[in-house]
Amino acid sequence: MIEQEKTALKLKALAEMCHAIAAHRDLSRVFAVLSPHISQLLPSHYVSVVLHDEQRDAMRLHVLHSSESAPGWVGQDFEIDDSPSGIVWQSQEVFVCEDLQQEGRFQKVGMLLREHSVRSVCVLPLRSPAGCLGALTIGRIEVGSFDAEEIEFAKLIAAQVAIAVENALYCARSVALQYELLRERDRLQLVLELNNAVVSNLELRALFSALSSNLRRIMGYDSAALLLPEGKDNLRLHALDFPDSRGYLHQDMLISIEATNAGAVFRTGQGRFVGTGGSSYSEDKDVFRIRTGEGFLSLLLVPLQSDGPPVGILSLGSRRERAFKQSDLDFATQIGRQVAIAITNALRHSALSESREQISKQKSYLEEEIRAEQDFEDIICGSAALRAVLESVETVAPTDSTVLICGETGTGKELIARAIHERSARRDRTFVKMNCAAIPLGLLESELFGHERGAFTGAINRKVGRFELAHQGSLFLDEVGDIPLELQPKLLRVVQEQEFERLGSSHTQHVDARMIAATNQNLAQMVADGKFRGDLYYRLNVFPIVVPPLRERAEDVPLLVRYFTSKYARRMNKRIAHISAETIESLTDYAWPGNVRELQNFIERAVILTPGNELFAPVSELRALSRSFPPAYPGNGHGTLREIEKGHILEALHQSKWIVGGPGGAAVKLGLKRTTLLYRMEKLGISRSRVSDQSEI
Repeated sequence: MIEQEKTALKLKALAEMCHAIAAHRDLSRVFAVLSPHISQLLPSHYVSVVLHDEQRDAMRLHVLHSSESAPGWVGQDFEIDDSPSGIVWQSQEVFVCEDLQQEGRFQKVGMLLREHSVRSVCVLPLRSPAGCLGALTIGRIEVGSFDAEEIEFAKLIAAQVAIAVENALYCARSVALQYELLRERDRLQLVLELNNAVVSNLELRALFSALSSNLRRIMGYDSAALLLPEGKDNLRLHALDFPDSRGYLHQDMLISIEATNAGAVFRTGQGRFVGTGGSSYSEDKDVFRIRTGEGFLSLLLVPLQSDGPPVGILSLGSRRERAFKQSDLDFATQIGRQVAIAITNALRHSALSESREQISKQKSYLEEEIRAEQDFEDIICGSAALRAVLESVETVAPTDSTVLICGETGTGKELIARAIHERSARRDRTFVKMNCAAIPLGLLESELFGHERGAFTGAINRKVGRFELAHQGSLFLDEVGDIPLELQPKLLRVVQEQEFERLGSSHTQHVDARMIAATNQNLAQMVADGKFRGDLYYRLNVFPIVVPPLRERAEDVPLLVRYFTSKYARRMNKRIAHISAETIESLTDYAWPGNVRELQNFIERAVILTPGNELFAPVSELRALSRSFPPAYPGNGHGTLREIEKGHILEALHQSKWIVGGPGGAAVKLGLKRTTLLYRMEKLGISRSRVSDQSEI
């Protein structure tokens, strides 16, 4: 009766175990529920399930229940020939050991069982229709404690456990398959999004950002880097997506192609793993600090190539072991082909953009060169006198007021006029210039105002005059003092009323042109002499600017000498790097009656004559000119009182060969005491000219 009750209890427990198997699909949860049932059916101190791992060809401990606390063994692998479960899996026969202390085999398993105080074990195969899955181990602390009846009943338990394991593995495979399907869907979605990114992004960093944000969802890496070749020997980290960087890996760093994994991938076009879980693990000394500093345990290096050689490298890093699998490498390599096309397009777009920018810069440069060749606003200024002129230019330029520029020939009046135009609101419009002294009197009116067809003999077509050409711009009339009196009323009308008629036409033309006039004559004296209309003079003289002659701004001479030397040396493909102090001193002391134009021509001739890298200036020519053609200084009623006085003193000094006192000195010629003349010379800034025949003062 007692045996029947025991059997009934066992069958009941076995039925409950079958019900538990049907209720759970997770392997760990199944055995958490089965363990008390197994202990009830077959009293035991230790129960474990070891399954065969096909990838590693080893036995792995999956479930362990024991009355002893000895953690750390679940997930451990055991060699097939060095474990009871491996022998049972191979033979599919029950293995019983009555006393493990007498068993000399199974060192690693023996250590595990001893930690759990197990002395005897019964290991049973877990068979399924697909084959043997692994083994069920039942252990006790007693020696020789398994009899034949218990072993037979244990086989029934093992059969149920095998069903539970097979169901759990099937569910796990189903979940894994579903996960792979989802990953494949995400990968296809990534390919589609990448195609869209390739089409819509021609900027490399924007393209890489779009790629990384999508790829991270699928592969779960910590960092992504885009490496592009830099010359023949290096790869440059062109783009980086690494939010948790510790600073060892940064954008624009260089990595050698020689003797590095990245370089090997770039050279061979074959992707590889780097790290503890890699399939081709190797360590690069030059990136050791980076890898360890950032804590990378896994790296995946993928070549970016389409039809030709790689155009770059995609590097993925993870701080987890075995983070990447072969499927990741295959997928990343597939993605790399599209990325390579995108990079090639982006690089070509960048090259075209740089080319366009370069062409634009060249255009601007050539325009500046043309402006320089025209001496457009090449105003070399170092003296206070010329700075005062430029301050006047800055003051009047924003207005539309008429400007009268006065100064000797060659002082740069046209440059001042251009500077006024360029600093005005009309700078984007035309700057029209006209030299009134260079045009025959019979054609001057036609040039200024234009003419209709048939207006005079030879007028076979209608001609647009300079005023019309300067509409909404500026008109520069040089040598305005040479305009004949009979034409001045018409000029006054257009300056004052902004209207005129072409020759041969009664139709009034309206024009919006700013007038800038220039002259080297004393218009006030011409008005007094009746050679220039007073009303036109006062209309032109709204804002007068007097450009000082070069002799009154001697401190500008060294600057001009160096500027013109550099300009003409470039033009003549010469390298002139030095100008002697003696040359500068001689050129500064010369009076330059032809002003800047004379100096410019002299320096051009000097550059032509220079054989080496030091300017050869024929200063002896200047001495000869000083003796043969004394400079014409302003005087005889022209210019300001200061200019007249200064010119008169300079002329007397030149005639006396710079002898101040004595019977033939300048003081006697001027009717002044020697001390008075010296005082006036100091006040007017007159210094002794260094000519070869001068005498001691």
